[in-house]
Amino acid sequence: FIISIADDFDGSCFLQNVREESNKHGLKHLQTVLLSEILGEKDIILASVQRGISVIQQRLGRKKVLLILDDVDNRKQLQAFAGRSDWFGPGSRVIITTRDEQLLKSHEIERTYEVEELNENDSLQLLIW
Repeated sequence: FIISIADDFDGSCFLQNVREESNKHGLKHLQTVLLSEILGEKDIILASVQRGISVIQQRLGRKKVLLILDDVDNRKQLQAFAGRSDWFGPGSRVIITTRDEQLLKSHEIERTYEVEELNENDSLQLLIW
């Protein structure tokens, strides 16, 4: 699914397990992953999270991007990767998964979709896939 719609964008990035990965490796590392995947560049070095924010704004501000942030659990993560919608070009989409609805409200997310809990059979099918 992600691959088929990613072709409609200048670049895309799926950051899995943001909560866990940011605890292990830090936000700066994940910003580097985000920029590397979207821009297709391997040699991106960031001095700080604040510098990462500046680079994201400067380098992606005119690009139509698809950014998926999985398992976000605090505001600092959102601010590091997608502080405002104008960080990305027109037509961009940022999809955020979280268990904290208040986090989305505090970040003034425009639209939310609550996913229903899977039953046991559907859960097993997803794991098998």
